[in-house]
Amino acid sequence: MEFKRVTESDSKYDHLEKMSVNELLTGINNEDQLVAIAIQKAIPAIEALVDAIIPRMHHGGRLFYMGAGTSGRLGIVDASECPPTYGIPHGIVVGIIAGGDTAIRKAVEFAEDSTTQGWIDLQEHTINDKDTVIGIAASGTTPYVIAAMNKCRSNNIVTGCITCNQGSPIMAAADFPIAAEVGPEFVTGSTRMKAGTAQKLILNMISTAVMIRMGRVKGNKMVDMQLSNNKLIDRGTRMVMKELHIDENTAEQLLKEYGSVRNAVDAYKK
Repeated sequence: MEFKRVTESDSKYDHLEKMSVNELLTGINNEDQLVAIAIQKAIPAIEALVDAIIPRMHHGGRLFYMGAGTSGRLGIVDASECPPTYGIPHGIVVGIIAGGDTAIRKAVEFAEDSTTQGWIDLQEHTINDKDTVIGIAASGTTPYVIAAMNKCRSNNIVTGCITCNQGSPIMAAADFPIAAEVGPEFVTGSTRMKAGTAQKLILNMISTAVMIRMGRVKGNKMVDMQLSNNKLIDRGTRMVMKELHIDENTAEQLLKEYGSVRNAVDAYKK
């Protein structure tokens, strides 16, 4: 039976060009509300992948996201936010996009169609069997991602995927497949919309759950966050004040001296 991409199905809405702005926004919002429901159904699959990642990272493994277009950009966004948020070194969570860094801002034609470049890109990071690779593809058919994942599996590297088409080829290439079936897009085939939102939410869930289980959160606070701007210094100062019951000046001095909330609190308690 031929695989049918639900993400390419005709929108449930038509004559969009004749709609008022309010009708357009309401229609988009109605569709967006379906995303969280689709993800809720996928939680067991997301949990299985997270449970596979955690012990591997405890033993020095890394987490790689691979995608093309919107999917690749979303992986890069999530990966790039892990070091400042959780204080982990760069290179522990890595986003790779078909077409390289140029494709982050501007589409690179046919980059996603290569069946060899994905593995080459992973090899530049000295990929090994401690690592985990998550392929991200709304369609579930991106050659760049699927070929790289198949190569990973033949090298005993654990694979996961995030797609919006149940039964898509990428799921067969994943040890831990995740499908969030969000249905047709408001604008037919525009998977930067619901599909992209679903992918972003799932990436949030994966990286946040992994980092918490890796000990990078205490209570509900980002105690290892990098102090890269005044807002974060202010946030960190308030965390230290609350934890140690000390005044603002003392808390800020401790924070700046020791570089993180965790280190400042530990140093004061010693």
